[in-house]
Amino acid sequence: MGNGNASRNGGPKIAQIRSHVLQYELDEELGYSQQYYTKRTAHLIEVITEDGISGWGESFGGNNVALANKVIVERVIQPMILGMDVLDREVIWHKAYNLLRDHGQKGMPIQALSGIDIALWDLAGKYHNLPVYKLLGGAFRKEIPVYGYGMMLQQVPDLAERFAAESAAIVDAGFSAMKMKIGLGVKEDVKLVEAVRHSIGADIGLMVDANHAYTTREAIPLGREFERLGINWFEEPVAPEDHAGYRALCQALDINIAGGEAEFTSFGFRDLIAGHCVDILQPEVCALGGITEYLKVLALARAHFVPVVNHVWGSAVAVGTNLHLLAALPDFPGAAHPVQPMLEYDTTPNKFREELLQKPLNILEQVKNNGGKVALPTGPGLGVDPDPDFIKFYSVEL
Repeated sequence: MGNGNASRNGGPKIAQIRSHVLQYELDEELGYSQQYYTKRTAHLIEVITEDGISGWGESFGGNNVALANKVIVERVIQPMILGMDVLDREVIWHKAYNLLRDHGQKGMPIQALSGIDIALWDLAGKYHNLPVYKLLGGAFRKEIPVYGYGMMLQQVPDLAERFAAESAAIVDAGFSAMKMKIGLGVKEDVKLVEAVRHSIGADIGLMVDANHAYTTREAIPLGREFERLGINWFEEPVAPEDHAGYRALCQALDINIAGGEAEFTSFGFRDLIAGHCVDILQPEVCALGGITEYLKVLALARAHFVPVVNHVWGSAVAVGTNLHLLAALPDFPGAAHPVQPMLEYDTTPNKFREELLQKPLNILEQVKNNGGKVALPTGPGLGVDPDPDFIKFYSVEL
């Protein structure tokens, strides 16, 4: 992109914002504690400058939520910011947020804004001819450990056996840690986790994700069972609004309590962090307000000494974005041999992760050949340019 076409007073202007909702049918139904689904969805945001250069971002939200967010991106936020300087990320973010505030400080308006903001960071990197992690202050590490996310719920009688086999396959793929879904009930969940732990052994890291399926009273004894099984963290045990429940779990259990993927903006994370509600914070950059707001959340976490492990869900654009964020994430609290932040990577079939980009990230190949780690992205911006023919093929309209 360079800066040859920019004015002396700034960068190029926003000429158009396109919202691409991609979707295809899954071979098998997959689910989590709240629902099952048969389609894979991704919502990509393309911000185009007056010079015809595209920046790419992603908005969190699947199925019909993505279609609703598409309208917010194109019909609500786009008219607010057309013609603005792509380098004025803070100005753009605050203008959009302030105009949206009366209609949603959380949820879909912020998800929509997130994708636009990420695309602006991609454009800034292309403008300065630098990877985004350089714009964020540089890389604290040359490679990033990855944990495999899989074992989604299915409505089948042999789920424990399937989870045991899938977890063994994740180990064979080179991952040294993994995460599984739970939320079928206390007894059923314990059986599932026991089956996976028996399959992978005691030395592989194992995390569980309830997607807020439980009350605090149910989650406490379940957490004690997970402590017995050597689980690294208990993710979203209770509803995201239940800060008192989160706090009670942190006080009652030794296991790490993780959460934050369903929280929005630094205002929401302020209360979650100040209330001592989580041991591990899981911000979702494609939902909480984009990279601009993620940095404010990160500052809050650092000030309160709360470790951060980003939540990652979506396409290769989301994965690429988080590679930059994790590269630039400071060691918490800092030591000669600190625990490194991990990239969450979905190991279930996903064309939008493996086939979307003109130059694939090859995460699975890197994990297999590099001891469970991946290299930093290269090239300017996010380094994740989607294949336009792929987008055209999988796009769906309202």
